[in-house]
Amino acid sequence: MIEFFENIEVALFYFINSTISNSYFDKFFPFITNLNNWILVYVLLFGWLFLKGGKRGWITASALALAVFVTDHYVIDFIKEEVARLRPCHVLDYVRLLVPCGAGKSFPSAHAANNFAAAAVLAHSYSKYKWVFYIIAFLIAFSRVYVGVHYLSDIIAGGLIGFGIGFLMVYMLDKLRSIRSILRSKREL
Repeated sequence: MIEFFENIEVALFYFINSTISNSYFDKFFPFITNLNNWILVYVLLFGWLFLKGGKRGWITASALALAVFVTDHYVIDFIKEEVARLRPCHVLDYVRLLVPCGAGKSFPSAHAANNFAAAAVLAHSYSKYKWVFYIIAFLIAFSRVYVGVHYLSDIIAGGLIGFGIGFLMVYMLDKLRSIRSILRSKREL
């Protein structure tokens, strides 16, 4: 039974990595998968949240940083080390490798986890743009399979973990706000 699912996993990997390949995707996905290409976006986002976002911006930026920090360390330092799954570019033949394979483990994808954690936090605070945040997270996650460094299950698991941690962060923030509101109301009485 496990072999059946492994065969499906490999077939899906090759479909995304090779079958749907084209010259546009071969430029687009390596670009968006590279964290260095997002530094300016991150700086501008945090700058806007801190300088123009008011109290909501400060809270969102803090929650965003904490969610990504927790997600990244949980995925990299705990799950990846425990599962120790090798990347497809280390074990499969004929991988179209569009970025360096890297020595890290494959399951789950930290790119997917971090971006879905960020999307969950940003979507909660700025729900008008939630579709933008989730599309970006999806494209970055998908890019990891397309460029040859992750399996589809890596990005699905990473996305679910990241969304879960982001959602938990938002839930805790909402609880803290309601407790603070209750305490404020009691002081005013």
